Amino acid sequence: MKRNNSVHFNIKITMLIVSFLFVLIAIKVLYVALSSEVDGINLRTFADNRNTEEKTVYASRGSIYDRNGELLATNMNSYTLIAYLSSKRTTNPNNPQHVVDKEKTAELLAPIINKSKETILNLLNHENLYQIELARGITEYERNQIKALDLPGLTYELGYKRNYTLGSYASYIIGFARKMDTDEEIKGYMGIEAYYDNLLKGENGKIIYQQDAYGYQMPNTLITEHEAKNGADVYLTIESDIQLSLENAIAKLARENKFKWATISVMDTETGAIVGSASSPSFNLNTLEGLESYLNPLIAYQYEPGSVMKIFSFMNAIEEGIYDGDKLYHSGTITLKDGTKIKDFNNVGWGDISYDTGFAYSSNVAATNLALQLGSNKLKSFYETLGFGKKTGIELAGEVEWPIPSLAQESELANASFGQGIMITPIQMLQALSVVANDGVMIKPYVVDKIVDADGNILLQNNRTELATIVSKETTDKVKELMKKVVYDGLSSNKRYAPEDVVLIGKTGTAQIAENGRYLKGEYDYIKSFAGIFPYEDPKYIVYFTVRQLVGTSSKIQDLISNVVEEIAKVKNLTNEINAVDEAKIISLSNYISKEVITTVEDLKQKGMNVYLFGNGSYVINQYPLEGSSLLVGKKVFLLSNAGDYIMPDVKGWSATEVVALCNLLNMDYEINGYGKVSEVNITPDSIITKGTKLLIVLENS
Repeated sequence: MKRNNSVHFNIKITMLIVSFLFVLIAIKVLYVALSSEVDGINLRTFADNRNTEEKTVYASRGSIYDRNGELLATNMNSYTLIAYLSSKRTTNPNNPQHVVDKEKTAELLAPIINKSKETILNLLNHENLYQIELARGITEYERNQIKALDLPGLTYELGYKRNYTLGSYASYIIGFARKMDTDEEIKGYMGIEAYYDNLLKGENGKIIYQQDAYGYQMPNTLITEHEAKNGADVYLTIESDIQLSLENAIAKLARENKFKWATISVMDTETGAIVGSASSPSFNLNTLEGLESYLNPLIAYQYEPGSVMKIFSFMNAIEEGIYDGDKLYHSGTITLKDGTKIKDFNNVGWGDISYDTGFAYSSNVAATNLALQLGSNKLKSFYETLGFGKKTGIELAGEVEWPIPSLAQESELANASFGQGIMITPIQMLQALSVVANDGVMIKPYVVDKIVDADGNILLQNNRTELATIVSKETTDKVKELMKKVVYDGLSSNKRYAPEDVVLIGKTGTAQIAENGRYLKGEYDYIKSFAGIFPYEDPKYIVYFTVRQLVGTSSKIQDLISNVVEEIAKVKNLTNEINAVDEAKIISLSNYISKEVITTVEDLKQKGMNVYLFGNGSYVINQYPLEGSSLLVGKKVFLLSNAGDYIMPDVKGWSATEVVALCNLLNMDYEINGYGKVSEVNITPDSIITKGTKLLIVLENS
């Protein structure tokens, strides 16, 4: 009996314990269900954090090259300098892992990161911070300088930034791309960088994983990766020898004269490729120093072109059969029906002269007589057929248009015949001039040669695009004859345009400046321009120059045009047969940055390259040209090493492109005078190049 009672007692005890435990579990479940925090962990935060995390893997932005494969824009390593401030990071006093001597650190870093000692010290003295950012955009060279200081508590976060190898070269064509504010992705803001931003930036990838309450990846969970697709490379139609000639010409004009802006561009007559375009003011693509306007002068500056438009009003008259070049008219002044007087630029004219002579002398009366015979509808329609008043569609961000007015009034018609009262852009003028150079066929201008994706596939290949046959060859032959008279048989001052080695034909322009509904009246308030084509016998290039409010005489423009055309004629061997380049003599450069100097120099010399090494360090920190550039055997390659002084080489006989590339690589300011090869510089060979050195370069034709 006692045994049974004991069994029943044990059963009751067990049931009580089980029931008690059940109640405890129920209470715990109820507590978890109702409470926002358990064991010090906020359950809502835990649930929110224990979820799928997605991180962006940024694609590498594509590079921009010129027509010959010379690198113009690329990505380069860029570092963020971080200082650890907390002493808790140091576990071994003999090996400190935080900034120990803030005063010394600030003093030594100041000249390298371009901040004052006081600014750096203020950052380092922040209390209760584990770490702080001291500087962004640190280059490989600057990082190596900092590492050589052996300062404890500094580290670097690797990123990249856009680098423009030639500084302000073709700035408005290339445009710029950079990270803005807190953006992690580089974005294009002007020029090609903006127009082809989507292709250049590629497609970002991502990594998807599960994270715990503390933000760490959870073990044994699935990770999904979508690889980034790097951006495509863009090859421009810009040719370095022509571009440098234009850059130098504009820079020289800016140094010696005052003006509001100036721009000059050259187009290949056979293809429509823009092979050079330079402007002033310009700006440094790396620093944006000098950037005054986001408008690209080639496509966004609108102005009244002046007498350059006589090329097309005369062309219209010739094509319509109403032009007789030998017919005489009375120059000087013509009075319209409404009483408006149209005068030649000298106010008195040249008496009774032929229309051919009238074109050579740039007679407004001659243009007006022809326009009145044509009528408003014909001249307006002809201008529109040439592309004036609408966009050309060139691959540059920000192109503008201004419709041709009705020309219903006689005064409007007359003014339009000599380029007043209508607005154009330089790119429209270049497109219209292609009609003269191509026997009446208008071709589309373009600035991108090809686009190649990250896998080597050609996404775009531009070639000659014929838009329309505008006039007959007989008409353009006559127009070319008239343009030749301007330079060689017109006003005596125009002979200054003529270069020595090639026959240049052209037309000058001077227009009043319309502003706020009226024309400016100052002595220099004019837009002056020149449109030229050369060689006359077999046109290869169109050159168009415009300057606003130039203080001085037209001789400055004449000398600029003559020198530029002569320079291009020489470098392009327009009087000689151009030999084809043997493809076996072209190599593609590798990436030598961070490689050993000895093996790099040996490799390049074996490939037949002319190597210039700067410094006596053990490894390469920068190179020019950069990876992927195509070079002829025997061309110069510049290497910067990580230590030692940089010694000035003998640059006599170098091209302007080469010496400018060297200056940009060594962070040297420079000033160029003249055209051709380097004949003289202000720094003797074997001199040490010091910080702040400015190289004065004299070029001479040879």
